[in-house]
Amino acid sequence: MSGTVLVTGGSGYIGGFVIRRLVAEGWQVHTTIRNLAREAEVRGWLGVPEAQLKFFAADLLSDNGWADANAGCSHVVHVASPLPTGAIKHDDDLVVPAREGALRALRFAKAAGVTRFVMTSSVAAITNGHRQKVANYTEADWTNLATPGVHAYPKSKTIAERAARDWMVREGSGMTYCSVNPALVLGPVLSPDFSGSLEVVTRLLSGSLPGLPDIGFGVVDVRDVADLHVRCLTSDKVAGERFIASGPFMKMAEVGAILRERLGQEARKVPTRRLPDFMLRIAGLFDPAIKMVASELGTVRRTDADHAREVLGWVPRDAAETIVDTARSLIDHGIVKV
Repeated sequence: MSGTVLVTGGSGYIGGFVIRRLVAEGWQVHTTIRNLAREAEVRGWLGVPEAQLKFFAADLLSDNGWADANAGCSHVVHVASPLPTGAIKHDDDLVVPAREGALRALRFAKAAGVTRFVMTSSVAAITNGHRQKVANYTEADWTNLATPGVHAYPKSKTIAERAARDWMVREGSGMTYCSVNPALVLGPVLSPDFSGSLEVVTRLLSGSLPGLPDIGFGVVDVRDVADLHVRCLTSDKVAGERFIASGPFMKMAEVGAILRERLGQEARKVPTRRLPDFMLRIAGLFDPAIKMVASELGTVRRTDADHAREVLGWVPRDAAETIVDTARSLIDHGIVKV
């Protein structure tokens, strides 16, 4: 199956790989970026035939450009959502554009006659705000926003996904909706403008961490996330569904061990010793990115992707392959000096 599909957030990490996969399968693709001055740059690293990809300027907080971007499309993949790049002054800096952007994308899709809408959410909308330190989660679970200490990013993903689902109940007649909820997305990069999710491997390779903190995450390859999005566009079994995209839960020590074993001298800066919890908490006082993960110390959040396997036949690649491909790509692009 192919047709014309809008992928929002075409300059982003997941969006770029979704576009490449769709073009390879014969789709005509529209994509949004905030500033058309970046079109040539983004085209350059996407490396897809010019005739199959059109760019439109659109912002999550403005109606401008959305009607044109949706014109002629039968399908939408809504990837665009704000990511924290430093200290967040107020939760609404992430929550408002995530929620309003999702609702705006849905409204304009419906007005254009779109019949399938796939939204990129996150396991952050599933696993946060729960009291258990060790737990297994499925698509039936939701982040508990009533729990003190839930960070702005999981709030934004949870609120945006719930708002989208509520809108579909009220106004989504004639349109099929589902969400893809990835864990920590790793994999090769297409450009030096890479996702913050790769900071885990970047910091390990560069030696910027003095030790291995007791934190972990589900790992999934960006290429497999793109594959799952495309399956959601074409399957007749996805109405109202959520699909976790995750491989195994891995501690930082496991990731470090894989890097040292597979990369040899190129991984010589990867620490080998455990970082005491108190040191990570102190570092978090000076680094917003570390502060956000310090609350995960000792926590094990396993996310079960059996639903995507059973319904859509989705099978993620080996996590060690993903970690090594991430590292080699970061080195090849000169993002990490080893």
